[in-house]
Amino acid sequence: MQDMFFLTSLCCLAVPRNFRLLEELERGEKGIGDGTVSYGMDDGDDIYMRSWTGTIIGPHNSVHEGRIYQLKLFCDKDYPEKPPSVRFHSRINLTCVNNETGVIEAKKFGMLANWQREYTMEDILTQLKKEMAAPHNRKLVQPPEGTYF
Repeated sequence: MQDMFFLTSLCCLAVPRNFRLLEELERGEKGIGDGTVSYGMDDGDDIYMRSWTGTIIGPHNSVHEGRIYQLKLFCDKDYPEKPPSVRFHSRINLTCVNNETGVIEAKKFGMLANWQREYTMEDILTQLKKEMAAPHNRKLVQPPEGTYF
């Protein structure tokens, strides 16, 4: 009986995470808003749905305009209770991004620092796009387009 309770508890903990990620996958595949932010799974065979790729097209009236930025998001087993790890694959100069690794530093990016379960990968990408357009980032000198971390 105790084994049955453990398996039932384990199952119930995993299901919400997978349903949540399936919902996010469906939303990401349909396209988001104006189409300047998108995301999807790296490996469709990954049953744990951990590794994701995001894309942001730089906002107008900024040094990022027209650039396409690729990001990697990793949703560990405790997502969405804890935020995914996020890093830029494309080189970018933003105040919240580590210049050596491309990792978004949570303490410098409010959404990750103050993570709430309701937040999604879409929210992260949309907020990063807003961050690109913020006065303190919109005119920063950028690495050459097409370079990667």
